[in-house]
Amino acid sequence: MAFDISRERLLLRSETCKAKSEAAAEPPARPRRRGRFSPLTRRILAVNVLALAILVAGLLYVGEYRRSLVASELDSMAMEAAIIAGALGEGAVEVGSDQGQQLVPEPARQMLRRMMEPSGIRGRLFAVDGRLLADSRVLAGPGGAVQIAELPPPASGNTLASLILDLYERLVLLLPAGEELPPYLESDPPTAGDYAENAQAFAGEAASAVRGQAEGGMILSVAVPVQHYKQVLGSLMLTKSGVEIEQALRAVQIDILKVFCVALAVTVLLSLYLASTIARPVSTLATAADQVRGGRGRAIEIPDFSERGDEIGDLSGSLREMTEALWQRMDAIESFAADVSHEIKNPLTSLRSAVETAARVEDPEQQRRLMGIIQEDVARLDRLISDISDASRLDAELSRAQTAPVDLAGMLTALVEVQRVRAGEDPDAPELELDLAQPASLTVTGIEGRLAQVFQNLIANAVSFSPPGGTIRIAGRRESGKVRITVDDDGPGIPDDMTEAIFDRFYSERPSGEKFGTHSGLGLSISKEIVLAHKGEITAENRRDGDGAVRGARFVILLPAGSA
Repeated sequence: MAFDISRERLLLRSETCKAKSEAAAEPPARPRRRGRFSPLTRRILAVNVLALAILVAGLLYVGEYRRSLVASELDSMAMEAAIIAGALGEGAVEVGSDQGQQLVPEPARQMLRRMMEPSGIRGRLFAVDGRLLADSRVLAGPGGAVQIAELPPPASGNTLASLILDLYERLVLLLPAGEELPPYLESDPPTAGDYAENAQAFAGEAASAVRGQAEGGMILSVAVPVQHYKQVLGSLMLTKSGVEIEQALRAVQIDILKVFCVALAVTVLLSLYLASTIARPVSTLATAADQVRGGRGRAIEIPDFSERGDEIGDLSGSLREMTEALWQRMDAIESFAADVSHEIKNPLTSLRSAVETAARVEDPEQQRRLMGIIQEDVARLDRLISDISDASRLDAELSRAQTAPVDLAGMLTALVEVQRVRAGEDPDAPELELDLAQPASLTVTGIEGRLAQVFQNLIANAVSFSPPGGTIRIAGRRESGKVRITVDDDGPGIPDDMTEAIFDRFYSERPSGEKFGTHSGLGLSISKEIVLAHKGEITAENRRDGDGAVRGARFVILLPAGSA
């Protein structure tokens, strides 16, 4: 019973670990933002509409235009007041022997009302003692004085535009820079002292003022002296509502708003079009990338937008190439894993057979031979595992390592010297010849240790295939912006149909006299990967004489030249 409980616990723990591993292997999907408009679309709309709104707000702020209209209107009123004051000074003045010159109220009232009637401007005549002598808005008749009141302008028919303008004007008034006008007050009865411009008119100078009304709007006023023979007899004050100016400003603002509405509609449509050409393809690419990440198999493809000829097309092409490279990498990993399994099984099978045989053999000589086989298989496994480890780390190391200028002339010289020292007094060792044209120009940009590994592999490969007393020739040249390095040997050459296959992993074509398992078959494959990572090329070919007979093998490496 205890055994059954223990087994159930083990099964439960196994299922739990399996579920955790599956959850870890499958990363959670990124949440997708859903809605009528994507975040990118909203940002494009916000940026474009905000820029347009700021521009229109600046145009709607017509403060300078308002000031120019007010100044122009005051100048016109001052000119009209000067003409009327001249007429009053000639036609409404009485010359007395005791009191001298003075304005006569009744003729002044009649003249002032007649002259102010066409323009609709209110005119008031004050005597030098401050009394109101005449007012164009007051009619005197049998029934007494009648006050003429100006009716407010009719309401605008464009209610929406008026609401928008009223809101805009209230916002403008909240700004610190808004102009605050002094209030317009009218006492009963009015006197000249109520308005400061009359004091300047009594001093013989024309003056003007702009005041604000409690219900909104402004009042423009101009005061000029009324003179007769240079003697100031009174002050003529003209006042006019700023309704016409406000209407002119409002007409300009309404026109600006109309243009703004059209521009806003065009901006929104263009923004939506721009967003659709950016956000929709990007969203499609992201969805396809998620499907590729979470899919099973290669049925999902990244959409091809390369015909657009813009950055979205470049992104689409890059994602497609990245996906293809990912599948190729996965295929390479699967192939590499299968090759590793196959290559490791061979020495393991031999090792297991030797161990099993050694356990049954009693002859000491046979046991020594079997132990030698075991040692060779162990050494072969060690070399194989080391090369496999080196090959598996190569991609990550090449992507992380920092590049620097590499002196190939110095590197090749050192490698040749090391090989000569290793050969020592061996009469069968091949001779190494080094031919470097302009050594100072043989500089490339790369990873020095990995490039040295490439040339070590090529030299070791040439030594293993060279016949006794042969020659290995290493030459270096700079040609058309590239450094060309060749390694020649006098060996049997390469089968014509194998010049590409020799760079495959675990390629096993070796010299006939070489002990089995001395090389793992990864050297040339690693060398090609290193050269390709340096944006170079490596090829193999046969050297032939004039009759076409093979005289040996040649390996050619081309690397982009760098600066010393």
